[in-house]
Amino acid sequence: MLVIDIKKQLGDLTLDVQLALPSSGISAVFGRSGAGKSSLANIISGLSSPDSGRISLNNSVLFDSDARVSIPPEQRHIGYVFQDARLFPHYKVEGNLLYGCNGKRTYLFNDVVKLLDIESLLQRYPHSLSGGEKQRVAIGRAILSEPALLIMDEPLASLDLPRKHEVMPYLERLAKEIQTPIIYVTHSLDEILRLADHMVLLNQGKVSLSGDITSVWGSPLMRPWLNASEHSALLEGFITQLHSEHPMTLVTLDNSQQGIWVKSPCECMEEGQKIRLRIRANDVSLIKQQPEQSSIRNILPVVIESLTEDKENDVVAVKLNLSGHVLWANITRWAQEELALEVGQHWFAQIKGVSVTQSDLCSK
Repeated sequence: MLVIDIKKQLGDLTLDVQLALPSSGISAVFGRSGAGKSSLANIISGLSSPDSGRISLNNSVLFDSDARVSIPPEQRHIGYVFQDARLFPHYKVEGNLLYGCNGKRTYLFNDVVKLLDIESLLQRYPHSLSGGEKQRVAIGRAILSEPALLIMDEPLASLDLPRKHEVMPYLERLAKEIQTPIIYVTHSLDEILRLADHMVLLNQGKVSLSGDITSVWGSPLMRPWLNASEHSALLEGFITQLHSEHPMTLVTLDNSQQGIWVKSPCECMEEGQKIRLRIRANDVSLIKQQPEQSSIRNILPVVIESLTEDKENDVVAVKLNLSGHVLWANITRWAQEELALEVGQHWFAQIKGVSVTQSDLCSK
């Protein structure tokens, strides 16, 4: 586990962070430009030092102002992937990769080359690579150093859209196949939805939210960061049934018997595979009694947990409990008044659309 309790003055911004991050999976650090995301990453890696506080990684102290401990960056066993690849121009790709493992091919070398699909690039120089290829090599070099922690500071930010699409599948594979915990700094919610297991919301130098991605995304504190069309819930579960006649898949939610039908995202699916779903609040409506016939495939029992009025947009955000999972519905004030909605009432949620944001289904 990475435990952080630090303070640092950055011009007009006071970075004041108390945080504990898991020792597995991808922890995304999200916030506006100037929130202190990259500064926090640099402090963790040792590229800069806090004014005061303590940082420990897996019970090893990296920084402690009281004890006057400050481990230098090269001794922290932390890999770092920057926005720009920062490859050595006079080394071929193979040389850049070997730099990460002290010049010798380790047992990991072939696996990492295969994972990132860079075998065909080994004898090329960085100047001949695309931006996406350079980033894949930079990621490979960082992994081959066998770090206890890998930091990625907006690794897709400098790439154009086609190159982002090129690199993203490799990041998804990386998240599934390597055991190294990753801190992923980004201002892209789309990248977080596809990659992250844990999410930290950093606002003006302080942590506003931190937790597993589904709980943070479902928090009311997250809603101001999203456009009305992006308000949604994240749900995780396992594939429990493949429809015999139609390209539909039943996903049973974690710790629940509740199932949701989704359009099959690909052909290489098997029962038991993990999957993450996103349901937009604008795609959820409420009905008092379950209809006998409907074209909507998912009509599920829910309980109203809260009602929050947004007068500016004439919308009421309804927080719903779906078998222990958070679901949101955006309805008009007129509908709320006419239906006399109140906290604690039992309704049915009609879900008109479901999208898959992350799964263990395919690896390219």
